[in-house]
Amino acid sequence: MGAYLVTGGAGFIGSHIAETLAGRGERVRVLDNFSSGKKENLSPFLARIELVEGDIRNLETCRSAAAGMEHVIHQAAFVSVPRSVAEPRLNNDVNITGTMNMLLAARDAGARSFVFASSSAVYGDAPGLPKREDQEIRPLSPYAVSKLAGENYCRIFHSLYGLKTTALRYFNVFGPRQDPGSHYAAVIPRFIGRILRDEPPMIYGDGEQSRDFIYVADIVEANILASGPGGAAGAVYNIACGKSTTVNVLAAGINAALKKRVEPVYEAERPGDVRHSFADISAARKALMFRPRVSFGEGLELTVGWFRDRN
Repeated sequence: MGAYLVTGGAGFIGSHIAETLAGRGERVRVLDNFSSGKKENLSPFLARIELVEGDIRNLETCRSAAAGMEHVIHQAAFVSVPRSVAEPRLNNDVNITGTMNMLLAARDAGARSFVFASSSAVYGDAPGLPKREDQEIRPLSPYAVSKLAGENYCRIFHSLYGLKTTALRYFNVFGPRQDPGSHYAAVIPRFIGRILRDEPPMIYGDGEQSRDFIYVADIVEANILASGPGGAAGAVYNIACGKSTTVNVLAAGINAALKKRVEPVYEAERPGDVRHSFADISAARKALMFRPRVSFGEGLELTVGWFRDRN
């Protein structure tokens, strides 16, 4: 049995990671300050984990949380591109200083692995599709810059201190527990919430921008694989489905799943948004044995069902 610290473990992705690990009989500790995470995300399995309430911006909190842990899965983050544009200092404090604190804590605790949640946002408007880990990167937002900084710190902590680090560039993750009402809400829960209420989903731009959507269970598996012996220490991997879906197709798919016909409303494009994004995941396939198992259609049905049941 391994010992895992999941930072941001009460959040959308973190809670799924914590639940899966606990379900496999692992020892799990969650660190969260509940700025965006929710205790209700943990309630179905709270008795099987240890919960630490604290902020990654505090180094001593990070050290205490990492003590005795073999693996650190670092999900805690300031995760909104628009908010990072509005609040770049806060974004920097959480995503850069907080990640540095967790790396120091993991190193000093003698952790065997450190997995960092990065983002496809680091590619920005760099030309070329699909996105490859070795291609040019041109971040367009403070959020993207902070995730790139986190990747570089992970690489340096491996090369200087021998900590086995892995950075996973998430593409567009979706699934149950994603909060449609938060400042951090992604497009799928926002659309589902509005269409359930017969309100038009808002699309920024013409809707032909595309994304590589990946169901949360596949993100969980990627993190667990990266915590293991596979992969090159200090490396970065794309984690996605390797397929592209437009926002217009997404809106139509949610309408179909809910048996509705709520037409979108189109607004001006937002600064910092990327036009097209989908991933080459061959490196993660080879190094981590990562295989996305849930198709976009299957994941959308599961996600819509979860929100519909709670509406």
